[in-house]
Amino acid sequence: MYVAVKGGEKAIAHAHALLAKRGRGDADVPRIDHVQVRDQLGVLVSRVMAEGSLYDPDLAAKALLQAQGDVLEAVTLLRSYRTTLPRFGITLAVDTAGLPPERRVSATFKDIPGGQQLGATFDYTHRLLADELETPELPVPDAPAGEPMPRVTDLLGVDALVELDRPAEGWTDPDPGDLTREPTVFPMSRAERLQALSRGDEGFLLSLGYSTQRGFGNTHPFVGEVRVGEVEVELDVPELGHAVPIGRIEVTECQMVNQFVGSADQAPQFTRGYGLVFGRAERKAMSMSLVDRALRREEFGERVVSPAQDEEFVIAHADNVQATGFVEHLKLPHYVDFQAELGLIRSLRREFRAREAASADASARGTLIEENA
Repeated sequence: MYVAVKGGEKAIAHAHALLAKRGRGDADVPRIDHVQVRDQLGVLVSRVMAEGSLYDPDLAAKALLQAQGDVLEAVTLLRSYRTTLPRFGITLAVDTAGLPPERRVSATFKDIPGGQQLGATFDYTHRLLADELETPELPVPDAPAGEPMPRVTDLLGVDALVELDRPAEGWTDPDPGDLTREPTVFPMSRAERLQALSRGDEGFLLSLGYSTQRGFGNTHPFVGEVRVGEVEVELDVPELGHAVPIGRIEVTECQMVNQFVGSADQAPQFTRGYGLVFGRAERKAMSMSLVDRALRREEFGERVVSPAQDEEFVIAHADNVQATGFVEHLKLPHYVDFQAELGLIRSLRREFRAREAASADASARGTLIEENA
């Protein structure tokens, strides 16, 4: 990202003051507190945390306030802050199989163990702009909670109707690379790709996921399951000899069931796409799982015919902080570069006019010779 800028200090200071004034708005109206943003704009806060690669609703809310609602600016602030944090250890992989969902829906089976749970969703709202927001009383649940909710893909896996989520033999669960500390090298492992997709731009992934549904990629999916809920995070402490719970984070998980593969040696099976992101972010998790499945084309011997199947294209352009830096740096002074381009185009135009004049002169001499003949 381009960050080095030279300019008049006074002009820059004035620009900062104007920015602060525009962000403050009417001084007679109280400032918005970050707690209000955290609690009342939770979906937006979730997006900033996911793309900022840092789970902290309070910091994400503060970043949104500082950025005056500019999501990409808030993501940049959060990522910058993240680089200053020490790393105390590595947590265990979260166990989403035991995730007690606040929301759980499946498009593959109507009656699933544990039942469907609509939870908080915009899916059934009328999309009519309201004059005032209301908070109705919550009804008492009809059925007692606590019934086991196995994953839908696990149910399919009992009859081997869907591919295993890990190799049956010889799998040692290697430590994944860390995109935040190591340079990106293609081809990537699936774990590294999922990291990149998880912090990728929601709009970009939505567009790519949409493109796979329109035929630009070999995915014809069903939503096996979407879950939203809190999961416990445990830190591995070698001195103690066991992991220690350090808190809970809200996540959204999507398992997409895609059309099948098979061969002479293997019975046909459904394939999987996977998405997991911080907070309430169903659109992001679903888009991520669509793109994840499209990027697995090499595992299934599929030809690359669409952008969503091209690993380097997807990963290199999914990071909105990098994209913003490269696009917005065009606003910065390019006076010397432009003067060079200006000199070049003037030179080319002189050559063009000289060729035109020479051509016209040759044409005139040819006409005179014909008349004399």
